[in-house]
Amino acid sequence: MIFKRKNSQKRLGKKLLSILLIGSMLLTGCSTSGRGSSSAETSKLVYANFRDLRDLNPHLYNGELFAQNLIFESLVKITEDGDFEPWLAESWKISEDGKEYVFKLREDVTFSDGEKFNAEAAKANFDAILDNADRHTWLESVRLMQEVDNSGGKSVEVAGEYELTLRLSEAYYPFLVELGVTRPFRFISPKCFIDGTTKNGVSDIVGTGSYVLSENHVDEYSIFKVNEDYWGEKPEIKEIEVKVIPDNQTRVMALKNGEVDLIYGTNMIDAETYKEFESLDGFKTSISDPISTRMMIINTTDEILGDVKVRKAIQHATDRKTISESIFSGIESPADTVLAKTVPYADIDLKAYDYNLDTAKKLLDEAGWKEVKGKTYRQKDGKELSIVLNYCSDSVTEKTIAEFYQSELAKVGIKLEISGEEEQAYRDRMKAGDFDITFNISWGSPYDPQSFLAGMRMPVYGDYAAQQGLKEKAQIDKTILKALTSTDEEKRQEYYTYVLTILHEEAVYIPLTYERNRAVYNEKVKNVTFNASQFEVPMEKMKIEE
Repeated sequence: MIFKRKNSQKRLGKKLLSILLIGSMLLTGCSTSGRGSSSAETSKLVYANFRDLRDLNPHLYNGELFAQNLIFESLVKITEDGDFEPWLAESWKISEDGKEYVFKLREDVTFSDGEKFNAEAAKANFDAILDNADRHTWLESVRLMQEVDNSGGKSVEVAGEYELTLRLSEAYYPFLVELGVTRPFRFISPKCFIDGTTKNGVSDIVGTGSYVLSENHVDEYSIFKVNEDYWGEKPEIKEIEVKVIPDNQTRVMALKNGEVDLIYGTNMIDAETYKEFESLDGFKTSISDPISTRMMIINTTDEILGDVKVRKAIQHATDRKTISESIFSGIESPADTVLAKTVPYADIDLKAYDYNLDTAKKLLDEAGWKEVKGKTYRQKDGKELSIVLNYCSDSVTEKTIAEFYQSELAKVGIKLEISGEEEQAYRDRMKAGDFDITFNISWGSPYDPQSFLAGMRMPVYGDYAAQQGLKEKAQIDKTILKALTSTDEEKRQEYYTYVLTILHEEAVYIPLTYERNRAVYNEKVKNVTFNASQFEVPMEKMKIEE
């Protein structure tokens, strides 16, 4: 869509010339191509992000997902309802045993550097991913492809110029999901590889997507422009400017002042801001269905928290309703279980831990933690009942919840120390299991339940370490693997039910609320929607109407 620039010339005195000038402007403004016309202006969207794009190599995990989604494409696309549709693959066939996938690729696609996209280019990308398999331990599909190669087979094979075959050692029902999410199975031009791979970096950021990265001024702003050679339908928004604005209040003022058009994402918009923009003239808001679970995770190896009665006491001392209403203004509903019943395989009969301080106190008494006269917090064998909650200092929401939770646990005699750290240190602590309690989220749609549970089997985040104190840990891991590889729907449900039930009864996770993605934006921005993945911002679907 092309818009007219305001004419800055002085009005001509003669009526005839004025009419001719206006007519000329209208003709120029209706042009379908901005090329060669100084009076045409391409539609532009200004988006605010809290940090720089960082490393956009699609085979690694350090870049901004929204940007990777604009530039890179995969074989299949996950639809808003969680189904699959063709993308760079026109069609595919799955063998009866579920171990082989044959993809027929599009024949009209090139990377934005002119390199042809075909089966050879696709194979080069898969080979690069497998070359760095240790980095992708959360992906069961990578392990299953490795097993094929290690046994002398070929997990990735070119069957024709536009035909690609992928093989797994076992059936794996979430394979298409893992192929469709933003990383790592998206394609970058082989010209960008360094020494034939991508694990040590790439020389450029070139994909087949509808946008190309035109400029990146680190920690300031970036420019994305429409890929003029895009094989599909080109987006209506021709240019996207991404401004780096770390501070929440500064982002909000930038939107109000017209410096940015869109703020998008659960971590970018707090509930108070969202509610404010609901009633502001000139602005619109959008909110998604529940997408993931905001929670805390308890380390079962801890001397104090290794006792399930203490963990259950903490569950009963958690006022989810107040957190939902006071901190999230009702935008995020209270969460009774680690996964919402709307998540596939998670609609099972589990009794929620109700908010009951008397029950919490009774459980602590049974665990040997007694109230002592003159002492603020409970004692056991002369030791104070003290635990630490770690949170990401970059998250205003986590800090707010932590402070509220500190006062809540004090009501039952638990001393909760809270400690904020910058994001990388916080994540490193989680992965190492160096915590008592820490914040966590489920992976959200379309990763739940399969990727969230698969990540529990190895030290990807904090889940693996937190569960090490459970006597059922080995059985949990085996059952997760059975669920992922089963071709029997009833058996798969049985396996998921076992895992979710054990984790609930062992009180490892403290579910707080069910997150909902959200956006606030200038009313000129239209068609603001949500993808299946909360980490993508579908700007390619948006348009501007002045």
